Amino acid sequence: MDKNFTDLLAEELKLREEEAAEAHHHADATLLEAKKLASQYQKESDKCNSGMDTCEEARERAEAAVLEQKRLTALWEMRARQRGWKLRNANSR
Repeated sequence: MDKNFTDLLAEELKLREEEAAEAHHHADATLLEAKKLASQYQKESDKCNSGMDTCEEARERAEAAVLEQKRLTALWEMRARQRGWKLRNANSR
C-alpha cells in the first residue's frame, strides 16, 4: 500500500513539474514577444523623435529666414522713404 501511495505521489510530483516547466516555457515565450514589441516600439519612437527634430530644425530655419526677410524689407523701405517714396493707401487707388 505504501508503495502505491509513494508511486502516486511521485507521479503527481512529476505532473506538477511538467506543468511548471510548461508554464515557465510559456512565460519565457511571452517575455520574448514583449521584448520584441518593446524594441519595435522603441525604434518607431526613435524615428518619430528624429522626424520631430528635423521638423523643429526646419521650423527654426524658416523662422530665421522670415526674420531676415523682415529686416531686409524694413531696410529697403527705410531707404525708399529716404528717397521720397510714400506708402499709398490701398483704398485711394
